[in-house]
Amino acid sequence: MTEWITQFILFFKDLSYAGLVIALSFEFVPAELVLPMAGYWVYLGDMKLWLAILAGTVGGTFGPLTLYALGRYGGRPMVEKYGKYFLIRPHHVDASDKFFEKYGSGVAFYGRFVPGIRTVISIPCGMAKMNVFKFSIFTFLAMLPITSIYVYLGYKLGAQWENVGEVVKPYVIPAGMIFLIGFGLYMLLKRWKKRPA
Repeated sequence: MTEWITQFILFFKDLSYAGLVIALSFEFVPAELVLPMAGYWVYLGDMKLWLAILAGTVGGTFGPLTLYALGRYGGRPMVEKYGKYFLIRPHHVDASDKFFEKYGSGVAFYGRFVPGIRTVISIPCGMAKMNVFKFSIFTFLAMLPITSIYVYLGYKLGAQWENVGEVVKPYVIPAGMIFLIGFGLYMLLKRWKKRPA
């Protein structure tokens, strides 16, 4: 399957930065594969680093909007019926629902850093009819550091760009935990400030 997706991404390479945006707009195409490859294209001199990061971030914002729309306009029945075409299973939706209920609209940002949640968190945001502009801003801000890391590592590894996943893997869960703890502390502080004097 990875080989098929790689060929799919290469199909868009001739469109340069626009091709990168388009490739990442398909939620079934893993950013973890596209972004290091874009870094390799930077290494080859086919792209500029900052423009590849910008295009990757924009594409990484457009992609979740499709799942947001699926949640907003189709609700859970449509997600359960068509989610499989986006590689989404009911247990993914259940987990992201609970996460959204617990943490609110901020999950559009923080949820991007949590493995197993980041892809499907857009669905409960849509089902809750979260403001689409706010959703897009949160998603963009979360995708910027993620995109920067993957593109930069692909650039630094050059021809070994496919090893980026192995380089990143040990840091994914700790980084996710740090963001979750940070978000939890933020929520506690917010509640503490709202308590009656």
